[in-house]
Amino acid sequence: MTKVKAKKHLGQHFLTNKNIARKIAHTLQLNSYDTILEIGPGMGILTEFLLQIPDKTLYTVEIDKESVAYLKKHYPQLKDHIIETDFLKLDLKKFFNGKQIGITGNFPYNISSQILFKVLDNKEIIPEFSGMFQKEVAERITARHGNKTYGILSVVAQTYYQTEHLFNVNETVFNPPPKVKSSVIRLVRKENFPAIPYGFFKKLVKTAFNQRRKTLRNSLKSYNLSDNLKQARIFAKRPEQLSPEEFVELAQIIRNDT
Repeated sequence: MTKVKAKKHLGQHFLTNKNIARKIAHTLQLNSYDTILEIGPGMGILTEFLLQIPDKTLYTVEIDKESVAYLKKHYPQLKDHIIETDFLKLDLKKFFNGKQIGITGNFPYNISSQILFKVLDNKEIIPEFSGMFQKEVAERITARHGNKTYGILSVVAQTYYQTEHLFNVNETVFNPPPKVKSSVIRLVRKENFPAIPYGFFKKLVKTAFNQRRKTLRNSLKSYNLSDNLKQARIFAKRPEQLSPEEFVELAQIIRNDT
């Protein structure tokens, strides 16, 4: 097998530029873990450089059987470290036995937001996360409040991670070329998480941004806030006006509302 045919239904766009693959591998910089998981390695252009990182054990997760066969042939050193499944269905904490892991990859754009939310769901074991996103999605993840691209992804990601936009990637370095530009970003977990249940917080942020043009007083009506609370100045703002830290404060206020 000389190459793998990209499959549209899997959102595959294989990176062909080794310099960019090397740069992505170098985005993993922390020493707080010894295991790396690459999502969607395809034909292994990034895998090659991840295997060269000292003192790290590499696993890959790949759903495409043709890609798995290619990897087994061309990267025998992976041995039993190719996880043949859908990343979104993989129980990370169980598979890695609660160990800390770094995650990276050239992500399928059709599920990239779901990949990010899965990382956030498993943030306790993922100190570092980097990879290739559609440029528009990368901008949403790293956007600061007050920006028109600021939204659910921005708030939830930035509440638990420091987010950094690293560099843009032209569509010509992929096969087949996507119809959009791409960007590589890096997330580093914050040392202390807010004392707010994650599920409650994520739902609150989503509810606020579902009607982003309305003030919080109106978009959060389903929370049955007390009349006294609704008079607080923060509820006169629209969701994009609140920083992640202010969203945490909002969540605490609502949970304490009696």
